Amino acid sequence: MILAAGRGERMRPLTDHAPKPLLVVGGKPLIVWHIERLRAAGYIHIVINHAHLGQQIEAALGNGAAFGVSIEYSREVSALETAGGIATALPLIDAEVFTVVNGDIYCEYDFSHLAEPMTRLAAGNDQAHLVLVDN
Repeated sequence: MILAAGRGERMRPLTDHAPKPLLVVGGKPLIVWHIERLRAAGYIHIVINHAHLGQQIEAALGNGAAFGVSIEYSREVSALETAGGIATALPLIDAEVFTVVNGDIYCEYDFSHLAEPMTRLAAGNDQAHLVLVDN
């Protein structure tokens, strides 16, 4: 499972000194909402790729023990966007099929709904499964 930490150009000046995934919404950072929902759905290994102020993400989340998960970090020297971030993080991912979540958004998606699509993907019946939010 990968959480991609975006730069947040549109959130300036808030993101000049903090990465967008650490912006507090509803009493906790955006990325923590995802980690908690992922844990509730059974995800226990999370890879977070980051570039912009990523050391703050690592300092805030640590190894994930406080959330009941294991977190590893994939550090980008410069922002690679989603596909580049995934490619960079692949050596840390221990599965052929994995979930990617943008860590700098808020949504109330129940990640347990991914169980069936992930099974179809693992069986080679599908190539991708996208979950989109109606804006």
